[in-house]
Amino acid sequence: MPSFSTRTLIRWDSRTPEKKKYIYEERITLWKAKDADAALKKSEKEAMRYAKENGNKYLGFIQLYWLFDDIAADGVEVFSLLRESDLSPKKYIDTHFDTGSEKQRK
Repeated sequence: MPSFSTRTLIRWDSRTPEKKKYIYEERITLWKAKDADAALKKSEKEAMRYAKENGNKYLGFIQLYWLFDDIAADGVEVFSLLRESDLSPKKYIDTHFDTGSEKQRK
């Protein structure tokens, strides 16, 4: 079965009190799935669960990479980055992840 990595974005619902900024979390997870669409569905379901369990919001943004190498992991988080920003979710995504210059399939 093919292996994939996905990148999703979560906005924490709490803002930093002194700065009134949002905290955004970028997460990369690994997946085994029959195809890219199945991997996207698995990743999105996990991102929604993760956000809900932590009182946060999944922003509906997901990017997928079909790995060349086979992996044994499924649903494992391999990277997480937290960033403070006063940007709205749409502006945050447009600024950091979807600038228009990316070479990606929509």
